[in-house]
Formats: sequence, C-alpha cells, structure tokens
Amino acid sequence: MFFREAKTVGFLTKTSYSHARLNVPALVQVAALAIILIRCLDLLMIFNLLGVRGVNEFVHRSVQTWSLTLVFFASLMLVFTEIYCAFSLVKGKSWARWIYLLTQIVATGYLWAASLGYGYPELFSIAGETKGEIFHSLVMQKLPDMLVLFLLFVPAASRRFFRLQ
Repeated sequence: MFFREAKTVGFLTKTSYSHARLNVPALVQVAALAIILIRCLDLLMIFNLLGVRGVNEFVHRSVQTWSLTLVFFASLMLVFTEIYCAFSLVKGKSWARWIYLLTQIVATGYLWAASLGYGYPELFSIAGETKGEIFHSLVMQKLPDMLVLFLLFVPAASRRFFRLQ
C-alpha cells in the first residue's frame, strides 16, 4: 500500500514511496521526552508555589530594571532553547545535545552564583546555610538533567546515532 519495498541500512529505513525515516534509539527518545517533561514540571511547580498573584508579582518585579528584565527573558529563552533541543534530538541533530549541555552549564552556574548572593531574583536561588548545603541541594536539583546528559553522551547507541547524522 503506502510502503512497497523496504530496505534497512543502519538507522535508516528507505522505501520506494517514502523518504528515509530515522530509527531513533530508545535512550535518545527517553532523554528528549525527559527534557520536555522536566521543564513542564518545573513550570507547574513554580506556578503552584507562587500562585497566580505571586506569578504576577514576580513578572512585575522582574521588569522593574533592565538587568532584572534581562535575567527574566534569559531564563525564558533558556527554557525554550532546552525544549527546542529536545525536539531536535529526536531528529538526530548532534548540535542539540551540545547546546543542551551548554544550557545546563549556564543554568547551574547562575543558580550557584544566585544562591551565594551574586544574583537576583530570589526565585533563581537555592536556600541553604552553608556552601556545602547549597551545593548538595543544587546537585540534587540538577540530578535529572545530569541523567539526561548521561543518556545523550555515554551509551554507545546514542553516540552512534548522532555520529551517523
């Protein structure tokens, strides 16, 4: 019917009626889905924590000065970039996993700096009495993202998938 003759070569399946289709490894699919779900869950938890009134106050406070507005828009762009990377990963784009790694480095660095008092607003900081407590909380908070990075860079099937694209 739609597929008359199928040939399988590596990760690609070609038919006479369709273009090549990617056979995405399960680990890459899980990683991409995890990125999207983690970010959506983060947003839901923030909305639950602050409520509608708190979100309005946060947005209003974030646009009071240029530096706060820049941090606010940068955080939104970071979330959208991560979600775009997730969709690009499933398409086999190797650059997406490197951009996702870069976003995690930036987010972790900013969280660490904001938690030590070098950044604003308070929403982007981790509570703790000592640097050790803050670091432990930061690692625990970033553990899902580290697992996603592990799934994208370490398994042989993931590396092979991105090398063939």
